[in-house]
Amino acid sequence: MSDTYNRRGFLRNSGLASFMQGAQPDARPIRVGIVGVGDRGTYHMDVLLGMDSVEVKALCDIDPDYLYRAKRWVEQAGKPSPALYSGPTDYLKLVERNDLDLVLTATPWQLHAPVCVAAMKAGKHACTEVPAALTVEECWELVEASEKSGKHCTMLEQVNYSEEELAILNMAQQGLFGEIVHATGGYVHDLRLVKFDPEREPWRLQHSIDRNGNLYPTHPTGPIAWWLNINRGDRFESMVSVSSKAVMINDYASRFYGPKHPYASVKAAQGDVNTSILRTADGKTVVLHFDTNTPHPQTGEILLQGTNGLYSGDERKIYVEGRSPEEHKWEPVKKYLEEFRHPLYKKIDPKKFKSARGHGGGTDTHVMWACILDAHMKGRRPDMDVYDAVTWSVISPLSEQSVATRSKPVEFPDFTRGKWKTNPPVKLV
Repeated sequence: MSDTYNRRGFLRNSGLASFMQGAQPDARPIRVGIVGVGDRGTYHMDVLLGMDSVEVKALCDIDPDYLYRAKRWVEQAGKPSPALYSGPTDYLKLVERNDLDLVLTATPWQLHAPVCVAAMKAGKHACTEVPAALTVEECWELVEASEKSGKHCTMLEQVNYSEEELAILNMAQQGLFGEIVHATGGYVHDLRLVKFDPEREPWRLQHSIDRNGNLYPTHPTGPIAWWLNINRGDRFESMVSVSSKAVMINDYASRFYGPKHPYASVKAAQGDVNTSILRTADGKTVVLHFDTNTPHPQTGEILLQGTNGLYSGDERKIYVEGRSPEEHKWEPVKKYLEEFRHPLYKKIDPKKFKSARGHGGGTDTHVMWACILDAHMKGRRPDMDVYDAVTWSVISPLSEQSVATRSKPVEFPDFTRGKWKTNPPVKLV
């Protein structure tokens, strides 16, 4: 046996295998091409290699070490050797292959939208790491490419499929919190070392040098959008954003690399702490926090407030008026998570999942891919569609616009062109 576990055998005996394979056992495998096989790309690849419903047919990366490592892992999984593409624009050749159904991109951010647009125009479904786009114009390009081609574009926001977030969705949809009026979330994660490490994600640093806003909104926004029925009965209508001054990039470079280091004196645009406030057409509000520069433990800062109670993800507590044992006092959320466990997690045994290689997540990523592939096999729209991808991603450029104008409100584009008014709430299958 290779240095991997036997994924096909393992998943055939797991709940996920029956969930995936029981739907259409005679369907042709979904043929996938992957653009970008660094740590995150190989994590997705490793998950996909464990599914009999997938064939990894082609790989593309400008780094030959990453490319041949990924090729080796495909072969070690007992799959046919994939075709390789290595030029900076070779993804354009990959998407034109006639033996692909879906193209996945896990490249640096600036290539996410171009790869997805090219894939859909070539008749392939597209999946992208977060964010799906960096500009409002790119968001519209994704929508128009999807609508014209009839192909789906899914942003891989695995947080939406975590067991706890889906249990909260179940609670919200069953009315436990009453009418939802407010939510808070954030990406608050000290990434200074990652930004300065040339072997990890140094491209993140340049974004902090050049841009100022909420540069990573999708992790908290994804589940919040589902809880608030965004694009499915409501929509984000406007937002304001404000950033603190920028201190920590220069401070970190000076302390750890010396005062003569280039980044010790370069002017960094990104304020160390960004706060954005969003308002929906129905009058709900959302507060998003973004901070990857200051020293602190990682936190999600997620909170959901309804007319009958609220949930705090950071506190892992809940209060439901008329149900909680003591008035105006928190109680642990554990028993609610068990009572409202989402049906998806009743179909699988998360304990049987093993960690895939690369920079990944956990069970939520496996469940996400199961749902995406199941949708493609059955010919239905994925739970996370192109409108979700662009709505959650466009927060970044809109926040930059607001910050640049001293926090003036900016309007959200209606990417659904009015369909949000009649779209039903998300219903995971």
